[in-house]
Amino acid sequence: MKNIRIFAALIGAAAVAPHVGFAAYPAGAYYAPPQPMQYQPPVYQQYQQPVYQQYQQPVYQQYQPQYQQPQQVRREGYIPAAQIGQYPQAAAPGRVTGQLPKVGNAYVNAGRKYYQPEGFDRLADSGLYIGLSLGYTYSISGGMLAQYQNEKHSWFVPGAFKEAHFQYGTVMPIQISVGAAINNDVRVDFAYLRYSGMSYPSIVQTASDDRGSLISADVSNGRVSGTATMLNVYYNLDSYTGVLASGSLRPYVGVGLGISTNTISDYVVYDGSFYGEEGIYDGQTYPAGLLTGISEVYAYHSGGTTEQMAYAFEGGLTTEMQGGLKVDFYVRWAHLGQVESSGSIVVSQTEWLSTGLYPIGINGSEVQGDYDSVYHYTDWKESGTLNMVDLGVRLRIQF
Repeated sequence: MKNIRIFAALIGAAAVAPHVGFAAYPAGAYYAPPQPMQYQPPVYQQYQQPVYQQYQQPVYQQYQPQYQQPQQVRREGYIPAAQIGQYPQAAAPGRVTGQLPKVGNAYVNAGRKYYQPEGFDRLADSGLYIGLSLGYTYSISGGMLAQYQNEKHSWFVPGAFKEAHFQYGTVMPIQISVGAAINNDVRVDFAYLRYSGMSYPSIVQTASDDRGSLISADVSNGRVSGTATMLNVYYNLDSYTGVLASGSLRPYVGVGLGISTNTISDYVVYDGSFYGEEGIYDGQTYPAGLLTGISEVYAYHSGGTTEQMAYAFEGGLTTEMQGGLKVDFYVRWAHLGQVESSGSIVVSQTEWLSTGLYPIGINGSEVQGDYDSVYHYTDWKESGTLNMVDLGVRLRIQF
């Protein structure tokens, strides 16, 4: 009976502490494998499956649509490539001018006044250039004037005793320039400018007596030319005038200052009139051999070269051809200063002498002398001013 109670106590202890194993006990109904399976399914169903269903799937459904939504928005304006050509093309962008805001600090101004990059500014000036211009002189003002008209016996010297305008036909000034663009608005160049094709007028008014009476005299030769070496500064005006012709034309102004060399060649003034000597009167008889008159007067004027201060003002439009070749269409007013003779005049004249046979005015009363008389005058100058208005075209090759 005592043994039965001890056996029952051991069985109860084994039931309370199943982790304590006894190797001597065989597998029986009191410690069967199905007992742990009673707890495993609830753990899987309670935690594993609900976690997957509660978090994994709702997270995918809650955030995935937000990820797909921007893709749908971006594709709303999509146009197939095959249909792009059916739509009108956008207009080419125009050049925008104006003052850029200050950059760097309060004292630094932007050097370029174009908002668009230089690639859009097809007329942008940069670097060195060589220019060649050909013009047409629309008008020349001024003329030659004798500076000896108040000298004693000046009426013996044929010349222009009042202003005689220059004679010219087609005058085509040529200019060669080498310069550089300082920035997109300012460029500077050195230029050589030449004018030719002008001359002393072919007919001048010359004095017939000491009282200032004037008659016409013929002039031969007297070619006039002028050259100038000038420093020119040009400024583009489209920052103020705005875009012209969709940006294909750029207005500009320029000013030049330099030294001119003006030349007049030798020329001859011929006066074919007959002049009676002072104090000799018609109807009276004078002793033989007395000088009674002169005719066939030739005045040989020596030319001269002078250096003067020259200046010019120019305005025009710039455009561009293919290959970076720029074209300037301009109007220019140029002042080259004076052109002046050397002041040396040699006068040759035919003398007429009284025969003493008849009163003056009757045939046979005068006879031509055997030799012509020659007189030399010095420092009796004639001068004029060269002012031109030119229309021209300049080609500039930009480097």
